[in-house]
Amino acid sequence: MWKNPDIAFLYQLFRQSKGISIDTRSLQQGEIFIAISGENFNANTFASQALEKGAAYAIVEDAAYSQHEKCILVNDTLEYLQNLARYHRQQFDIPIIGITGSNGKTTTKELLAGVLSQHYRVHFTQGNLNNHIGVPLSLLRMPQNTEIAVIEMGANHLGEIAMLCNIAQPTHGLITSIGKAHLEGFGSLEGVQQGKGELFHYLAQHQGTAFVFADDPKISAISPQNIPCITYGSHASCHVFASVADSKDFLHIKWHLSPQNEVNISTYLLGLQHFGNVLAAIAVGNFFGLNTTNIAQGVAAYIPQNNRSEVHQWEGKTIVLDAYNANPNSMAAALHSLAKSDIRPRIAVLGDMAELGEYAPKEHQAILDLAQNLSIEHIILVGENFSALATTYPHFENSTEAGIWLKTQNFSEGIILIKASRSVKMEKVWEILQT
Repeated sequence: MWKNPDIAFLYQLFRQSKGISIDTRSLQQGEIFIAISGENFNANTFASQALEKGAAYAIVEDAAYSQHEKCILVNDTLEYLQNLARYHRQQFDIPIIGITGSNGKTTTKELLAGVLSQHYRVHFTQGNLNNHIGVPLSLLRMPQNTEIAVIEMGANHLGEIAMLCNIAQPTHGLITSIGKAHLEGFGSLEGVQQGKGELFHYLAQHQGTAFVFADDPKISAISPQNIPCITYGSHASCHVFASVADSKDFLHIKWHLSPQNEVNISTYLLGLQHFGNVLAAIAVGNFFGLNTTNIAQGVAAYIPQNNRSEVHQWEGKTIVLDAYNANPNSMAAALHSLAKSDIRPRIAVLGDMAELGEYAPKEHQAILDLAQNLSIEHIILVGENFSALATTYPHFENSTEAGIWLKTQNFSEGIILIKASRSVKMEKVWEILQT
């Protein structure tokens, strides 16, 4: 048993192992188990189980569970995980691209990875590992032959992006959007802007490069002044200038290289809200020297999944499943996209938006008002916040009830938007429709 070894020693053990695990259920033989406790469980109690399953070592912070010879006792396991990830990152002299924003982080990350992988060996955040635990795990999974890394960073309060930057140490970065997400933690829209801006602040302090979405005035307002900034947007003055070619079905973009030279970019993304996400991938790919063909191919290869902007067909109807997350801005964008559809009827199945705090009643009412003003033919509401509004629209306590009801309705055709925060689990509506 070791006690509080230095990070250099621990890193040598890590290099000799098969990787890091924080969950005995998925732990593989030869990995190092780090006991990261949650609000409702003490992970130290799983150390012996991890060793029995073949863990190379178990790192714990409770001496009562450190008696095994392969146990490593530290003061704070989370701090050791983060320090180990930082140490691993420091072994690489490569571009590390940090991505944050209120909406579109994961889509943009996937698009960037798809474009850059046309030429480089790219490591990028898997799934939604974008918080104080996920970012370290993402970094520790970075292979030695990585040429560029794309790291997604999420936050719900001030200081969190700064902390994640201190671990990941990005050399480049972009903010996808600044909107009304996590208002409960940030306190206000200005708080969101300040929190997301911590990425740009880090880049400015470390001579990095920022990619700036010029169409979002809140992003432009905080763009760094003393480092290179690559702008992208719908203005001819941008370094990467593009326009929407078509958005009635999937989004198609025209990239204006010059007045005489344009490149058509096709996507499998539905809605104008993805314009900035696609442009970010174009701008980053162009900056790192990819040709237009590879950039177009990388964008076109991305097909949304994991309940993010998925498009399905069901019994003559088009299903738009966007149930991974939601906030007032992304919900409004999805409704505007639905309103532009030529398919009738247009049906919005809307679930609660989480982490809005005192703003929740006002913001849910605003979304309902928007859906009415856009003349969405059918509106179905799910969750406590929406159900608390004075309305005659069908409303349900949970997604299971909404799915069962929707399946009984006689919609022979139409387009159905399913949108809510992750906690509402609106993917169940789609699962029920398929049964």
